[in-house]
Amino acid sequence: MEIKDLTKAEEQIMQIVWQLESGFVKEVMDYLPEPKPAYNTVSTIIRILQVKGFIAHEAFGKAHKYFPIISKEEYKRHATEKLLGGYFENSVESMFSFFVKEEKLDLSDVDEILKMINKVKNKPK
Repeated sequence: MEIKDLTKAEEQIMQIVWQLESGFVKEVMDYLPEPKPAYNTVSTIIRILQVKGFIAHEAFGKAHKYFPIISKEEYKRHATEKLLGGYFENSVESMFSFFVKEEKLDLSDVDEILKMINKVKNKPK
């Protein structure tokens, strides 16, 4: 299944659904910052997320309890691949050098990355 991109509002709601693991619209609203959007706005965004295949629901009479069907990890992978392909020509080296130049990584971050690389390199095949 192809994962669709999320708008900023959809992603904000999805982050809450991932955190809750399941919840009603009212519970999702409890996690939104002030000023909170209208209940109908949140409900509409949740229905859009359902159409996009991110969440499903369980019915309790007229109320619906929503839960994610695409994990945060799956979306993270999708978003990273899109970022890497769209802005860095699928080059991790290019992305890494961008973050270094923009000073988004400090020496301890670089050291941790090198440790991870060495761990993968030294892994038995």
